[in-house]
Parts: sequence; C-alpha cells; structure tokens
Amino acid sequence: MTPRDSVLAQIRHETSDRVPFTLYFEECVGERIDQYYGSSEWRDTLVPYIVSCGGIDRRRSDPVSETHDRDLFGSLWRTDLRPFHLEEPALKTPSLEGYDFPDAEAFANPELRLSAERTREKHPDSFTVIGMGWGLWETYWGMRGFEEAMMDCVAEPEFFAQVLDRLTDLYLAQIAQCEDVDADAIMFGDDWGEQRGGMLGPERWREFMKPRYAKIYEAAHAQGKFTISHCCGSVADIMPDI
Repeated sequence: MTPRDSVLAQIRHETSDRVPFTLYFEECVGERIDQYYGSSEWRDTLVPYIVSCGGIDRRRSDPVSETHDRDLFGSLWRTDLRPFHLEEPALKTPSLEGYDFPDAEAFANPELRLSAERTREKHPDSFTVIGMGWGLWETYWGMRGFEEAMMDCVAEPEFFAQVLDRLTDLYLAQIAQCEDVDADAIMFGDDWGEQRGGMLGPERWREFMKPRYAKIYEAAHAQGKFTISHCCGSVADIMPDI
C-alpha cells in the first residue's frame, strides 16, 4: 500500500498495513529536535502519509507596527507574544451597521493550484490536503472578542446567527476557489471545545454550528474532496454529530 492508500483505507474504516500519521509542529520545535539529535536526518525517517499542498489563509492580516497586525475583518492582534492575542475586535457592539465584510477574493491564493501540482509531483504517493483554518467560531470571536462572543450566542442569538451566515457564505466562496485544485481533501479547523467540554454546549453547537458546517462540508464533497477537521478541546458530547 502507498501512504495515500493507507490514509484512504483508514477513512473507509478498513484495515491498512500501517497506521498513517501526520506530524506538524512549529519550525522552532523542529530546530530544537535538530539540535537534540545533532542533525536533521531524523526528518527523512518520517513517512509523508499526509502532505499539505498549500491553502487559503483565513486569518490573513497586514502589519501595522512591529508588534501588531490588523486582519481583513478589521480586528487588531498583538503578535510579539506567544500566543498572539486579540487587542481590539472589529465589532465592538452586536451590530453590522456600517461594517463591510471582506470579499473572498481578498483571501484568494493565486498560487494554490500550482502549489498543489508541485506537491503532487514531489509526493505522488501521498494524501494531499488544502489547508483552510480559522472556522466559524474562531472567526466570530476574532471579530467580537471572546467574552462578547460567548455572551452573544445567548443574549444576541439573532445577531450571532446573522454573522455566522455571512461567514458561512464567505467560507463557501473560498471553497469554490479550490474547485480546480488537485487535492484529496480540504482541512478545516475550529476549536469547539476546552478541557471541560464544548464551549457553546451541545445544544447551541447543534443549533448554530452543525447546519452551517453541513453546508460547508457538502461543498467540499461536491468537488470530490474529503473533509478533515482540526478541533481542540473535548467534544465528546457532540462526537456522534461530528
């Protein structure tokens, strides 16, 4: 079996001759491992079961100083600390009055198709993935602030749903940009949980997130691509839904 065959077998809940894995970490970690082993030869021992062929940066931002970036939604982030954190949300009140949503073209990656072709040439036997992180929930709280977002889903449900609908439309437009990109899957990311369980609780997650992600995943499936999702935290309560 090729590395790609192993991944496809596992997706289909079939037995593979090896358990496929993917290992990702920030490069500073890789450099520390290089120092530990005295060389970078360990990297050559990793089987490229799953490889990234590029993606669409949904958190695209422009620097405004040495320590701050402003994203395309209008929020200000401090970037000189780890992790970077939100300093000034774009939406200070639960209202879209006077606010202009960014267009999908502003996030477009004109090199994505070529990057995917080059990745296929370099790794013809690997499972290739388009990256598309910062999902609906993460983008929402990035626009409103985390505490405000947690309150909006309870105190401002109509506004919460309105913004999520606009973000879903943006997501669908960005998925459409992947139509002619030769890749096996699109990888999404949205942190729904924390140590104690889902942040929104299962009922609100089912009300606000589940139907919108169904549309998002269906759009990817319509292109013949698999969907992969990253999610931090405990989501045991909604695992059957996922």
